[in-house]
Amino acid sequence: MLPWWQAGTAPAVLPEQRLPAHTDVLVVGAGYTGLSAARETAAAGLTTWVLEAGSIGTGCSGRNGGQVAHSLKPSFAKLRSVYGAQRAFAICREGFESLDYLRALCRELDCDWRENGCFFGAHTARHFERMAREARQQPAGLEQRISVVPKPEQHKEIESEFYHGGCVYHDDASVDPMKLLLGLLDRARRAGAAVLDGCAAQAIRRTRAGFEVLTSRGTVRARKILIATNGYSGALSAWHRRRVIPIGSYQIATEPLGKERVQSLIPRGRNIVDSRRVVVYFRPSADGERIIFGGRAALSERDPLACVPRLRAMLTQIFPALSKVELHHAWVGWVAYTFDTLPHLGCREGVYYCMGYCGQGVPLAPYFGMKIGRRMAGTREADTALDGLVFPARPYYFGRPWFLAPAVWGNRMLDRLGV
Repeated sequence: MLPWWQAGTAPAVLPEQRLPAHTDVLVVGAGYTGLSAARETAAAGLTTWVLEAGSIGTGCSGRNGGQVAHSLKPSFAKLRSVYGAQRAFAICREGFESLDYLRALCRELDCDWRENGCFFGAHTARHFERMAREARQQPAGLEQRISVVPKPEQHKEIESEFYHGGCVYHDDASVDPMKLLLGLLDRARRAGAAVLDGCAAQAIRRTRAGFEVLTSRGTVRARKILIATNGYSGALSAWHRRRVIPIGSYQIATEPLGKERVQSLIPRGRNIVDSRRVVVYFRPSADGERIIFGGRAALSERDPLACVPRLRAMLTQIFPALSKVELHHAWVGWVAYTFDTLPHLGCREGVYYCMGYCGQGVPLAPYFGMKIGRRMAGTREADTALDGLVFPARPYYFGRPWFLAPAVWGNRMLDRLGV
Protein backbone atom coordinates (compact mmCIF):
# COMPACT_ATOMS: atom_id res chain seq x y z
CA MET A 1 0.00 0.00 0.00
CA LEU A 2 1.05 3.58 -0.58
CA PRO A 3 1.77 5.71 2.47
CA TRP A 4 -1.12 8.02 3.30
CA TRP A 5 1.10 11.01 2.48
CA GLN A 6 1.53 9.85 -1.12
CA ALA A 7 -2.04 8.79 -1.85
CA GLY A 8 -3.23 12.29 -2.73
CA THR A 9 0.08 13.85 -3.76
CA ALA A 10 1.28 13.85 -7.35
CA PRO A 11 4.65 12.09 -7.62
CA ALA A 12 7.73 14.04 -8.58
CA VAL A 13 8.27 14.16 -12.35
CA LEU A 14 11.93 14.69 -13.18
CA PRO A 15 13.19 15.56 -16.66
CA GLU A 16 14.82 12.91 -18.80
CA GLN A 17 18.55 13.33 -18.32
CA ARG A 18 21.74 11.35 -18.67
CA LEU A 19 24.33 10.86 -16.00
CA PRO A 20 27.16 13.34 -16.66
CA ALA A 21 30.76 12.29 -17.15
CA HIS A 22 31.85 14.46 -14.23
CA THR A 23 30.50 16.84 -11.60
CA ASP A 24 31.82 18.93 -8.76
CA VAL A 25 29.53 17.36 -6.15
CA LEU A 26 27.76 14.01 -6.17
CA VAL A 27 25.13 13.39 -3.48
CA VAL A 28 23.97 9.82 -2.87
CA GLY A 29 20.41 9.89 -1.54
CA ALA A 30 17.59 12.29 -2.45
CA GLY A 31 15.96 12.56 0.97
CA TYR A 32 15.84 15.53 3.31
CA THR A 33 19.60 15.41 3.94
CA GLY A 34 20.77 15.03 0.37
CA LEU A 35 18.43 17.63 -1.12
CA SER A 36 19.24 20.16 1.62
CA ALA A 37 22.96 19.68 1.06
CA ALA A 38 22.59 19.85 -2.72
CA ARG A 39 20.77 23.15 -2.47
CA GLU A 40 23.75 24.66 -0.62
CA THR A 41 26.45 23.35 -2.96
CA ALA A 42 24.50 24.31 -6.09
CA ALA A 43 23.76 27.79 -4.71
CA ALA A 44 27.51 28.20 -4.13
CA GLY A 45 28.14 27.59 -7.83
CA LEU A 46 29.27 23.95 -7.70
CA THR A 47 27.80 21.62 -10.31
CA THR A 48 25.74 19.21 -8.21
CA TRP A 49 24.03 15.93 -9.00
CA VAL A 50 21.84 13.97 -6.61
CA LEU A 51 21.32 10.24 -7.18
CA GLU A 52 18.28 8.38 -5.86
CA ALA A 53 18.20 4.59 -6.13
CA GLY A 54 14.40 4.40 -6.38
CA SER A 55 11.81 7.04 -7.08
CA ILE A 56 11.50 10.22 -5.04
CA GLY A 57 9.80 9.43 -1.74
CA THR A 58 10.49 5.70 -1.55
CA GLY A 59 12.89 6.34 1.34
CA CYS A 60 11.87 7.38 4.82
CA SER A 61 11.74 11.09 3.94
CA GLY A 62 8.47 10.33 2.17
CA ARG A 63 7.28 7.72 4.68
CA ASN A 64 7.84 9.04 8.19
CA GLY A 65 5.26 10.19 10.74
CA GLY A 66 5.83 13.88 10.13
CA GLN A 67 6.18 14.72 13.83
CA VAL A 68 8.49 17.58 14.77
CA ALA A 69 10.08 18.06 18.20
CA HIS A 70 13.28 19.12 19.92
CA SER A 71 14.82 15.92 18.87
CA LEU A 72 18.28 14.99 20.08
CA LYS A 73 17.91 11.74 22.00
CA PRO A 74 20.47 11.98 24.82
CA SER A 75 19.60 14.21 27.76
CA PHE A 76 21.77 17.12 28.81
CA ALA A 77 22.81 15.14 31.90
CA LYS A 78 23.88 12.18 29.78
CA LEU A 79 25.82 14.37 27.35
CA ARG A 80 27.44 16.29 30.21
CA SER A 81 28.74 13.05 31.71
CA VAL A 82 30.45 12.23 28.42
CA TYR A 83 31.49 15.59 26.94
CA GLY A 84 31.39 18.08 29.81
CA ALA A 85 28.84 20.82 30.47
CA GLN A 86 29.92 23.31 27.78
CA ARG A 87 29.96 20.83 24.88
CA ALA A 88 26.77 19.16 26.13
CA PHE A 89 24.97 22.50 26.20
CA ALA A 90 26.11 23.30 22.67
CA ILE A 91 24.98 19.90 21.38
CA CYS A 92 21.54 20.34 22.96
CA ARG A 93 21.25 23.80 21.42
CA GLU A 94 21.60 22.17 17.98
CA GLY A 95 18.22 20.54 18.60
CA PHE A 96 16.62 23.95 19.10
CA GLU A 97 18.42 25.35 16.06
CA SER A 98 17.15 22.52 13.87
CA LEU A 99 13.58 23.15 14.99
CA ASP A 100 13.89 26.89 14.31
CA TYR A 101 15.41 26.18 10.89
CA LEU A 102 12.59 23.84 9.92
CA ARG A 103 9.95 26.26 11.18
CA ALA A 104 11.36 29.04 9.00
CA LEU A 105 11.73 26.68 6.05
CA CYS A 106 8.14 25.48 6.27
CA ARG A 107 6.90 29.05 6.06
CA GLU A 108 8.29 29.01 2.50
CA LEU A 109 6.94 25.56 1.57
CA ASP A 110 3.42 24.16 1.27
CA CYS A 111 3.77 21.17 3.60
CA ASP A 112 0.83 21.37 6.05
CA TRP A 113 2.90 22.79 8.91
CA ARG A 114 0.79 22.62 12.10
CA GLU A 115 2.16 23.84 15.42
CA ASN A 116 -0.37 22.13 17.70
CA GLY A 117 2.07 20.70 20.23
CA CYS A 118 2.48 17.16 21.51
CA PHE A 119 1.02 15.20 24.41
CA PHE A 120 3.65 12.90 25.92
CA GLY A 121 1.68 10.20 27.70
CA ALA A 122 2.99 8.48 30.83
CA HIS A 123 2.81 4.70 30.59
CA THR A 124 2.92 4.31 34.41
CA ALA A 125 2.39 6.50 37.45
CA ARG A 126 6.13 6.33 38.10
CA HIS A 127 6.81 7.58 34.58
CA PHE A 128 4.46 10.50 35.22
CA GLU A 129 6.30 11.46 38.40
CA ARG A 130 9.62 11.43 36.57
CA MET A 131 8.24 13.43 33.63
CA ALA A 132 6.70 16.06 35.92
CA ARG A 133 9.95 16.37 37.88
CA GLU A 134 12.02 16.80 34.71
CA ALA A 135 9.58 19.41 33.38
CA ARG A 136 10.11 21.45 36.56
CA GLN A 137 13.90 21.05 36.54
CA GLN A 138 14.93 21.88 32.99
CA PRO A 139 18.54 23.02 32.52
CA ALA A 140 18.93 26.79 32.25
CA GLY A 141 19.06 27.89 28.63
CA LEU A 142 17.50 24.64 27.38
CA GLU A 143 13.95 25.19 28.58
CA GLN A 144 10.97 24.10 26.54
CA ARG A 145 7.39 25.23 27.01
CA ILE A 146 5.94 22.25 28.91
CA SER A 147 2.67 21.86 30.80
CA VAL A 148 2.19 18.97 33.23
CA VAL A 149 -1.18 17.22 32.80
CA PRO A 150 -2.32 14.99 35.71
CA LYS A 151 -4.42 11.96 34.83
CA PRO A 152 -7.75 13.54 35.95
CA GLU A 153 -7.16 16.25 33.33
CA GLN A 154 -5.77 14.19 30.47
CA HIS A 155 -9.20 13.84 28.80
CA LYS A 156 -8.60 17.40 27.58
CA GLU A 157 -5.74 15.98 25.50
CA ILE A 158 -6.81 12.43 24.70
CA GLU A 159 -10.06 10.52 25.21
CA SER A 160 -8.39 7.46 26.68
CA GLU A 161 -7.71 5.96 30.10
CA PHE A 162 -4.56 4.24 28.86
CA TYR A 163 -2.12 6.84 30.18
CA HIS A 164 -1.34 8.04 33.70
CA GLY A 165 -1.21 11.72 32.83
CA GLY A 166 1.59 13.28 30.85
CA CYS A 167 3.12 16.50 29.59
CA VAL A 168 2.25 18.84 26.75
CA TYR A 169 5.18 20.13 24.70
CA HIS A 170 3.68 23.28 23.23
CA ASP A 171 6.27 24.01 20.54
CA ASP A 172 6.10 20.62 18.83
CA ALA A 173 4.63 20.56 15.35
CA SER A 174 3.80 18.32 12.41
CA VAL A 175 4.20 18.36 8.65
CA ASP A 176 3.17 16.31 5.66
CA PRO A 177 6.52 14.54 5.11
CA MET A 178 6.02 13.96 1.38
CA LYS A 179 5.10 17.59 0.75
CA LEU A 180 8.17 18.64 2.70
CA LEU A 181 10.31 16.34 0.55
CA LEU A 182 8.85 17.72 -2.67
CA GLY A 183 9.41 21.25 -1.41
CA LEU A 184 13.07 20.50 -0.70
CA LEU A 185 13.37 18.87 -4.12
CA ASP A 186 12.03 21.99 -5.82
CA ARG A 187 14.29 24.19 -3.70
CA ALA A 188 17.39 22.18 -4.64
CA ARG A 189 16.54 22.18 -8.33
CA ARG A 190 15.83 25.92 -8.38
CA ALA A 191 19.29 26.44 -6.91
CA GLY A 192 20.74 24.51 -9.87
CA ALA A 193 21.10 20.95 -8.57
CA ALA A 194 20.20 18.09 -10.92
CA VAL A 195 18.35 15.09 -9.44
CA LEU A 196 18.36 11.69 -11.09
CA ASP A 197 16.11 8.93 -9.77
CA GLY A 198 16.29 5.24 -10.59
CA CYS A 199 20.07 5.50 -10.37
CA ALA A 200 21.70 3.46 -7.61
CA ALA A 201 25.29 4.19 -6.60
CA GLN A 202 27.07 0.83 -6.52
CA ALA A 203 30.76 1.45 -5.85
CA ILE A 204 33.15 4.30 -5.06
CA ARG A 205 36.77 4.37 -6.23
CA ARG A 206 39.26 7.08 -5.30
CA THR A 207 41.14 8.78 -8.17
CA ARG A 208 43.80 11.49 -8.33
CA ALA A 209 41.18 14.16 -9.04
CA GLY A 210 38.57 12.90 -6.59
CA PHE A 211 36.29 9.90 -7.02
CA GLU A 212 34.81 7.65 -9.64
CA VAL A 213 31.36 6.28 -8.83
CA LEU A 214 29.87 3.27 -10.56
CA THR A 215 26.07 3.49 -10.78
CA SER A 216 23.28 1.45 -12.31
CA ARG A 217 23.24 3.96 -15.17
CA GLY A 218 26.94 4.38 -15.83
CA THR A 219 30.02 5.90 -14.24
CA VAL A 220 30.51 9.48 -13.07
CA ARG A 221 33.59 11.27 -11.75
CA ALA A 222 33.15 13.70 -8.85
CA ARG A 223 35.44 16.00 -6.91
CA LYS A 224 33.33 15.65 -3.76
CA ILE A 225 30.86 13.00 -2.59
CA LEU A 226 28.22 13.03 0.13
CA ILE A 227 26.66 9.82 1.44
CA ALA A 228 23.19 10.76 2.67
CA THR A 229 21.50 7.38 2.82
CA ASN A 230 20.64 7.17 6.55
CA GLY A 231 18.42 4.09 7.15
CA TYR A 232 19.04 2.89 3.59
CA SER A 233 22.84 2.70 3.87
CA GLY A 234 23.90 -0.53 2.22
CA ALA A 235 27.01 -2.04 0.72
CA LEU A 236 28.20 1.18 -0.93
CA SER A 237 30.31 2.00 2.14
CA ALA A 238 30.99 -0.73 4.69
CA TRP A 239 32.41 1.84 7.16
CA HIS A 240 29.16 3.83 7.31
CA ARG A 241 26.99 0.72 7.26
CA ARG A 242 28.68 -0.53 10.45
CA ARG A 243 27.69 2.67 12.27
CA VAL A 244 23.97 2.96 11.57
CA ILE A 245 21.25 0.51 12.58
CA PRO A 246 18.32 0.39 10.14
CA ILE A 247 15.03 -0.01 12.01
CA GLY A 248 11.61 -0.26 10.40
CA SER A 249 8.91 2.04 11.74
CA TYR A 250 5.47 0.80 10.70
CA GLN A 251 2.40 2.97 10.21
CA ILE A 252 -1.28 2.75 9.37
CA ALA A 253 -3.96 5.25 8.45
CA THR A 254 -7.57 4.68 9.41
CA GLU A 255 -10.52 5.11 7.13
CA PRO A 256 -12.12 8.60 7.25
CA LEU A 257 -13.66 8.86 10.71
CA GLY A 258 -15.10 12.35 10.41
CA LYS A 259 -13.67 15.48 11.99
CA GLU A 260 -15.98 15.37 14.99
CA ARG A 261 -15.01 11.83 15.91
CA VAL A 262 -11.29 12.48 15.51
CA GLN A 263 -11.59 15.63 17.58
CA SER A 264 -13.45 13.75 20.29
CA LEU A 265 -10.49 11.35 20.54
CA ILE A 266 -7.70 13.96 20.30
CA PRO A 267 -9.47 17.19 21.30
CA ARG A 268 -6.63 19.60 20.58
CA GLY A 269 -5.28 17.86 17.51
CA ARG A 270 -1.86 17.28 18.99
CA ASN A 271 0.79 14.73 18.20
CA ILE A 272 0.72 11.89 20.74
CA VAL A 273 3.72 9.83 21.87
CA ASP A 274 4.30 7.87 25.06
CA SER A 275 6.95 6.88 27.57
CA ARG A 276 7.20 3.18 26.75
CA ARG A 277 10.48 1.76 25.53
CA VAL A 278 8.72 0.47 22.41
CA VAL A 279 6.92 3.72 21.72
CA VAL A 280 3.92 4.49 19.56
CA TYR A 281 3.21 7.81 17.90
CA PHE A 282 0.02 9.08 16.31
CA ARG A 283 -1.88 12.20 15.33
CA PRO A 284 -4.82 13.40 13.27
CA SER A 285 -4.26 13.75 9.55
CA ALA A 286 -3.96 17.36 8.38
CA ASP A 287 -7.58 17.36 7.19
CA GLY A 288 -8.73 16.09 10.59
CA GLU A 289 -10.54 13.08 9.10
CA ARG A 290 -8.24 10.17 10.03
CA ILE A 291 -5.75 9.03 12.61
CA ILE A 292 -2.22 8.20 11.47
CA PHE A 293 -0.70 5.67 13.86
CA GLY A 294 2.80 4.20 13.97
CA GLY A 295 5.28 2.26 16.03
CA ARG A 296 7.62 -0.69 16.14
CA ALA A 297 5.26 -3.51 15.17
CA ALA A 298 7.62 -6.42 14.49
CA LEU A 299 10.52 -8.14 16.20
CA SER A 300 12.30 -8.43 12.86
CA GLU A 301 11.48 -6.64 9.63
CA ARG A 302 8.35 -7.78 7.80
CA ASP A 303 5.97 -6.72 5.07
CA PRO A 304 3.90 -3.85 6.51
CA LEU A 305 0.65 -5.64 5.65
CA ALA A 306 1.70 -8.51 7.93
CA CYS A 307 2.03 -5.99 10.77
CA VAL A 308 -1.48 -4.57 10.44
CA PRO A 309 -3.00 -6.86 13.12
CA ARG A 310 -0.41 -5.82 15.70
CA LEU A 311 -0.75 -2.15 14.78
CA ARG A 312 -4.52 -2.45 15.11
CA ALA A 313 -4.09 -4.05 18.54
CA MET A 314 -1.74 -1.25 19.60
CA LEU A 315 -4.23 1.36 18.38
CA THR A 316 -7.26 -0.21 20.09
CA GLN A 317 -5.34 -0.66 23.33
CA ILE A 318 -5.42 3.14 23.49
CA PHE A 319 -8.75 3.70 21.71
CA PRO A 320 -10.98 0.63 22.24
CA ALA A 321 -13.78 2.28 20.25
CA LEU A 322 -11.66 1.99 17.06
CA SER A 323 -11.43 -1.81 17.15
CA LYS A 324 -13.68 -2.20 14.10
CA VAL A 325 -12.58 0.71 11.91
CA GLU A 326 -11.12 -0.05 8.51
CA LEU A 327 -7.46 0.63 7.86
CA HIS A 328 -6.85 2.08 4.43
CA HIS A 329 -3.06 2.40 4.34
CA ALA A 330 -0.10 0.49 5.80
CA TRP A 331 3.56 1.18 5.15
CA VAL A 332 7.06 1.11 6.59
CA GLY A 333 10.06 3.45 6.50
CA TRP A 334 13.61 2.77 7.66
CA VAL A 335 15.07 5.05 10.29
CA ALA A 336 18.74 4.87 11.30
CA TYR A 337 19.86 4.64 14.90
CA THR A 338 23.44 5.09 16.04
CA PHE A 339 25.19 3.47 18.98
CA ASP A 340 25.44 6.77 20.87
CA THR A 341 21.95 7.93 19.74
CA LEU A 342 23.42 11.09 18.17
CA PRO A 343 23.42 12.08 14.50
CA HIS A 344 26.83 12.27 12.86
CA LEU A 345 28.24 14.37 10.06
CA GLY A 346 31.76 14.82 8.83
CA CYS A 347 34.31 13.66 6.28
CA ARG A 348 36.31 10.44 6.26
CA GLU A 349 38.99 9.77 3.64
CA GLY A 350 37.51 12.53 1.50
CA VAL A 351 33.95 11.15 1.61
CA TYR A 352 31.41 13.38 3.35
CA TYR A 353 28.54 11.86 5.30
CA CYS A 354 25.50 12.96 7.30
CA MET A 355 23.17 10.40 8.91
CA GLY A 356 21.90 8.68 12.04
CA TYR A 357 18.90 10.73 13.19
CA CYS A 358 17.48 8.05 15.49
CA GLY A 359 13.89 8.47 14.32
CA GLN A 360 13.98 12.28 14.48
CA GLY A 361 14.98 13.07 10.92
CA VAL A 362 12.17 15.50 10.14
CA PRO A 363 13.78 18.45 11.97
CA LEU A 364 17.36 17.14 12.03
CA ALA A 365 17.95 16.02 8.44
CA PRO A 366 17.15 19.32 6.65
CA TYR A 367 19.22 21.23 9.20
CA PHE A 368 22.30 19.01 9.25
CA GLY A 369 21.98 18.47 5.49
CA MET A 370 22.22 22.24 5.10
CA LYS A 371 25.27 22.29 7.40
CA ILE A 372 27.18 19.55 5.58
CA GLY A 373 26.32 21.16 2.23
CA ARG A 374 27.80 24.45 3.40
CA ARG A 375 30.90 22.64 4.60
CA MET A 376 31.34 21.00 1.21
CA ALA A 377 30.90 24.35 -0.49
CA GLY A 378 33.22 26.15 1.93
CA THR A 379 30.60 28.77 2.74
CA ARG A 380 29.54 30.48 5.96
CA GLU A 381 28.09 29.04 9.17
CA ALA A 382 28.91 25.39 8.48
CA ASP A 383 30.14 24.44 11.96
CA THR A 384 28.10 22.39 14.43
CA ALA A 385 28.60 21.23 18.00
CA LEU A 386 28.70 17.64 16.70
CA ASP A 387 31.83 18.23 14.63
CA GLY A 388 34.65 15.86 15.48
CA LEU A 389 32.62 13.43 17.58
CA VAL A 390 33.67 9.80 17.25
CA PHE A 391 31.18 7.89 15.08
CA PRO A 392 31.06 4.60 17.03
CA ALA A 393 30.67 1.07 15.69
CA ARG A 394 30.44 -2.22 17.59
CA PRO A 395 32.29 -5.53 17.28
CA TYR A 396 30.52 -8.14 15.15
CA TYR A 397 28.11 -5.61 13.65
CA PHE A 398 28.34 -5.26 9.87
CA GLY A 399 25.01 -3.67 8.97
CA ARG A 400 22.52 -6.44 9.78
CA PRO A 401 21.06 -5.83 13.26
CA TRP A 402 20.98 -9.40 14.55
CA PHE A 403 20.47 -8.03 18.08
CA LEU A 404 17.30 -6.07 17.25
CA ALA A 405 14.69 -8.81 17.70
CA PRO A 406 15.80 -9.85 21.21
CA ALA A 407 16.14 -6.17 22.20
CA VAL A 408 12.60 -5.36 21.05
CA TRP A 409 11.22 -8.45 22.76
CA GLY A 410 13.00 -7.59 26.02
CA ASN A 411 11.76 -4.00 25.94
CA ARG A 412 8.21 -5.18 25.30
CA MET A 413 8.40 -7.37 28.37
CA LEU A 414 9.67 -4.47 30.48
CA ASP A 415 6.83 -2.29 29.16
CA ARG A 416 4.28 -4.95 30.12
CA LEU A 417 5.74 -5.08 33.61
CA GLY A 418 5.63 -1.29 33.85
CA VAL A 419 9.32 -1.09 34.68
